[in-house]
Amino acid sequence: MKLLEGKNVIITGASRGIGKGIAQVFGSHGANVAFTYSSSEAPALELEKELSEMGVKAKAYKSNAASFEESEALVAKVLEDFGGIDVLINNAGITKDNLLMRMGEADFDSVIEINLKSVFNMTKAVQRTMLKQRKGSIINMSSVVGVKGNAGQANYAASKAGMIGFTKSVALELGSRNIRCNAIAPGFIETEMTEKLDEKTVQGWRDAIPLKRGGSPEDVANACLFLASDLSAYVTGQVLNVDGGMLT
Repeated sequence: MKLLEGKNVIITGASRGIGKGIAQVFGSHGANVAFTYSSSEAPALELEKELSEMGVKAKAYKSNAASFEESEALVAKVLEDFGGIDVLINNAGITKDNLLMRMGEADFDSVIEINLKSVFNMTKAVQRTMLKQRKGSIINMSSVVGVKGNAGQANYAASKAGMIGFTKSVALELGSRNIRCNAIAPGFIETEMTEKLDEKTVQGWRDAIPLKRGGSPEDVANACLFLASDLSAYVTGQVLNVDGGMLT
């Protein structure tokens, strides 16, 4: 059973990691996927080809979600190319970790702009279409760090916590038009980024998780699939932790 047959989806930051995993799972469930990348053109085009071979429409767009103007232009182009937008997944994000005493203003500002302001930009850009069609699902990729905080990540935690507040507010504003807005808070997810860490550190994190393993991009993608599909038709304004029990 394909849960997203014929649905048009935008995913920001999907050339690798969690975003790529979401695109792959959505494509396998019949969704047409428009996704963005910032600089990784070769992996983006490879993913576009992979999705197209699943029999769905797929297109990669180079776009900076932190730019209001580029976000507006992106949504207009996706509407032109795909004919509609049913689901938005705000996944684009960066980290610039440091203790507060060593964190520069530029490192704080850039994380807030790319992680949080991008959610405002993209949500505002798609809401007009979703309001007209009186349906839609918006999914914001937060983090367990946005729920509980983390030393050395004040900028990242602030951006992800802000995303949760934004999610709940949008759910209240748009719910009467059958537009749902939810957030996902992943825990320790093993991606290309974690492969660069030493095995002892990674194993220490795994041991501290009740399920005794790190999550995979597919684990997060499956949660997104639930929130994007009609299986969650009565779910809005929620934060779904995908963390192996880390916050239990």
